[in-house]
Amino acid sequence: MASRSILVTGVSGFVGSAVARRFAAAGWQVRGLVRATSDRTNLQGFPGEIVTGDMTDRAGVAAALAGADALAHVAADYRLWARDPQEIVRHNAEGTAAVMEAALDAGTPRIVYTSSVATLAPDPAAPATEDRPLAEAQAIGAYKRSKVVAERLVERMVAERGLPAVIVNPSTPIGPRDVKPTPTGRILVEAANGRMPAFVDTGLNLVHVDDVADGHLLALEKGRVGRRYILGGDDVLLGQLLHDIATLANRRPPRTRLPIAPLVPLAWGAELWGQVTGREPMLTRDALKMARHHMFFSSARAERELGYRHRPYLAGVADALGWFREREMIR
Repeated sequence: MASRSILVTGVSGFVGSAVARRFAAAGWQVRGLVRATSDRTNLQGFPGEIVTGDMTDRAGVAAALAGADALAHVAADYRLWARDPQEIVRHNAEGTAAVMEAALDAGTPRIVYTSSVATLAPDPAAPATEDRPLAEAQAIGAYKRSKVVAERLVERMVAERGLPAVIVNPSTPIGPRDVKPTPTGRILVEAANGRMPAFVDTGLNLVHVDDVADGHLLALEKGRVGRRYILGGDDVLLGQLLHDIATLANRRPPRTRLPIAPLVPLAWGAELWGQVTGREPMLTRDALKMARHHMFFSSARAERELGYRHRPYLAGVADALGWFREREMIR
């Protein structure tokens, strides 16, 4: 029996590299799409073929998809801040549109689209589920708005044009190969280096990036077209996360909990400095707005319908810190 082939976009990235490796381990022939300007760290020992291209180039994606049995569209602009916020929206909305149009042109029979829990509204009373879709006007910040726009586009293409896409909504991935690092990876690095002496009262759902990759494989094989599946892990308070990082890094954990309101002027200043330097600030106004909610989520649907499982979040923290140490990002 001939092996199946899949195109994975964004394979130089944190999640994309994990997804590509998981499909290869399951016996798929993997073709990875990567931009010419991308960091190639995660492509060392890549288990398949590398194709250079951009997700916004419909013709280039169509050529990369030729003959593929499936597509995993993982590529995304994962920034919570940019000098031009609309750039994030354009990248994720236009990139998703181009990739999905190319998949329709190519007649790709099966697709898994990587969305985010950013497209879901938090529930103040319980972990949120897939049944709480967020309206674009409710989305805080450019990244969330971009993912809402892109996910709604995919849903319309499923309903109106028969796009054979299953949607997965990872929560907050942590683990090895977080090259940039992601916003959450930056928190891990700063905390392990003793540079986060205080915290605000917020919480998030943390999942090992390799569990997210497992969820992509399960979604492609078992997921229902047009259906959303949260790929999450453990709900964790930020104070607890920083305590656990400090323990693993042999540092004193922070004990000072700060109110959000007095931090807003600091966020203004950090963003102004970011406009000067071009570097993403650690503290932003959008981040503070999001921090007012506990971003807790339930993976019950994926567990029930796909057989999805996740390991304890501390395993992801430990693997991430180990990888950052190897790269000398942690003292």
